[in-house]
Amino acid sequence: MISLGGLGTQLGIKLFEATRDKQIDLVARDALSARQIAAFSERIGSIGSAKELIADTEVYTFVMRAFDLEAQIFGKALVRKTLESDISESSALVNRLTDTNIKTMYKTLGFEPGGGGSANFADLDWQSDMVARFKERLVLNNAAEDNEGAGLALDFKAKASGINTWFDVLKDADLGKFMRRALSIPDAVVGVDVDRQAEIFAQKFDITKLKDPAEVDKLVSRFAAVYDVIEGISTQQNSAALTLMQNAVSAGQGGNISIITIDIPIIGKTGYNAYR
Repeated sequence: MISLGGLGTQLGIKLFEATRDKQIDLVARDALSARQIAAFSERIGSIGSAKELIADTEVYTFVMRAFDLEAQIFGKALVRKTLESDISESSALVNRLTDTNIKTMYKTLGFEPGGGGSANFADLDWQSDMVARFKERLVLNNAAEDNEGAGLALDFKAKASGINTWFDVLKDADLGKFMRRALSIPDAVVGVDVDRQAEIFAQKFDITKLKDPAEVDKLVSRFAAVYDVIEGISTQQNSAALTLMQNAVSAGQGGNISIITIDIPIIGKTGYNAYR
């Protein structure tokens, strides 16, 4: 993978976006990921229930990783009950869980309530979309491990079009942190009633603007500037960082990847106590 470590947030975002296709290709060639992609493609069409999905370790792991739920892989009983529940019932398990990724997985898989199958699994276009989702999620997670600021911004960009209300933001920890930084709202707000939090965010930004890619980019730029100041990250785009980016971009266009180790200085923590 092309590391974003040591870079300022804005430069990390630019490097990632310039090399996205190359990084997705590298993910697909990783031995473990390639095996899970192959298993999913070969066997998903024959899986007829949530029980059968969870019994197939490789396919189940693929699905959980695709929806950023890798940390919950071992909760098989809970996942099965969730996928078998009926979302039309307010008391259904899928409606009682707070992780938005679980509900997204439920809707995307489309199992019939009560243990039935899914009409989606035999659809080749649906399968292709799932493989693309899997690769994209792994690349985004790798970016976040290298560079938290860039990871938060890239995750936000990936989810922005699906955000309709402030509650969609507040129930997602990463989106909440991104928005607090981008809108200069102190972290202490998380201790306030959720309805009041929504009001505070609404006073700062019109959430309908997220349907406009230009507004999304503006918000990302604001986030990057604020995040790096608060976290004490130097945004100096020195020659070593720019050389790394140029080489990576060249690699993304078909050249060879040059592995470069760089040491980009960081500045000391600043005194923005409102964010601590």
